[in-house]
Amino acid sequence: MASARVEVDVEGRLLSLSNLTKVLYPAVGFTKGEVIDYYTRVSPVLLAHLRDRPLTLKRYPNGVDEQYFYEKNCPSHAPEWVRRETVNGIPYCICDDLPTLVWLANLADLELHPSLSLWEPSDRPTVMAFDLDPGDGAGLAECCEVAVILRDALAQLGLDSYPKTSGSKGIQVYVPLNSEGVDYREGTKRLSQALARHLEAQHPKLIVSSQKKELRRGRVLIDWSQNDEHKTTVCVYSLRAKERPTVSTPLMWEELEEGDPERLVFEAGEVLERVAEHGDLYAAVAEQEQRLPEL
Repeated sequence: MASARVEVDVEGRLLSLSNLTKVLYPAVGFTKGEVIDYYTRVSPVLLAHLRDRPLTLKRYPNGVDEQYFYEKNCPSHAPEWVRRETVNGIPYCICDDLPTLVWLANLADLELHPSLSLWEPSDRPTVMAFDLDPGDGAGLAECCEVAVILRDALAQLGLDSYPKTSGSKGIQVYVPLNSEGVDYREGTKRLSQALARHLEAQHPKLIVSSQKKELRRGRVLIDWSQNDEHKTTVCVYSLRAKERPTVSTPLMWEELEEGDPERLVFEAGEVLERVAEHGDLYAAVAEQEQRLPEL
C-alpha cells in the first residue's frame, strides 16, 4: 500500500509529507506529524542556531526503537531549493529556513547535529563546547554541580557561558565566541582540554577529563573533545531519540544551582511553553562576541 501523503505549502515551498500518523516514539505514541509540528512551532528560535552551519542528519525512519543512520551528504533526492554547501569535499545540507526544517523532519531526522563552525570558514569555531557526561553512579545532579564549577572557572577567564540539557543524561555548556582569529587546535580544543584537566585536579572525586570508562565511575566527564572541526554536537532545541521526545533545552543558571534533576528533563511540549515564557535563552550563543584568553 502506498504511504498516505499530504501536500502542504510552507512559506511558498510545496512539500509532500508522508506517514504523519506513524509512531516514532512508541512508548508515548508520539507521531511523525507531532515531530513536524514541534519543529515548525520551535523554528523561530531554532533556526538561528542552524543557519549557515553544515548539518549532519540523524535519521530514524522506523522510530527510536529501530535502526538509525547518520547522513552527512545532503540526500540526492533533496528538493532543488534546499541549500547545499561543500565542506572538505562533502555536500552538506544547510537549514536556513522553515521549509528545509519541515523537509528534514519529514525524513524522520529526529536529531539535528550542526557543526560548531559556520560552513565558511569551516575551520573557525563560533563556540567552545563542553559536554558533561555522568559515569555510572553519577547523574544529572552531579552534572549540575560540575556545570556551576565550570561556569565559575570560565568567568575567571573573562568568559560568559550558557548551559543546556543534552536531552539525554548530561548537561552541556557553551561559550560563545563569534569572533575572528579563533581556531580549533590551538584555540578551543587546547583551552577546553587544559581547563578540564585543571578542574579534574581541583575536584578529583567529582570530575574526570579522560574518556576511559574505568576512570569515570561516580564522576562526571568534562568532554572537551567535541571542539574539533570534524565533530558535531546536538543542536539546542533538537529532539533526542530517547524513549520519550526529550529536547536539548537551554537553561538558566539558577535552575542548575537548585540542583533538582527531576526538573531538568523537558519534552517537546514543555520546551514550547518555556520558549513562550522566556524566549530564546540561547540567543547569546549565536550573537555574543568573546575572545579566548592567551594560555
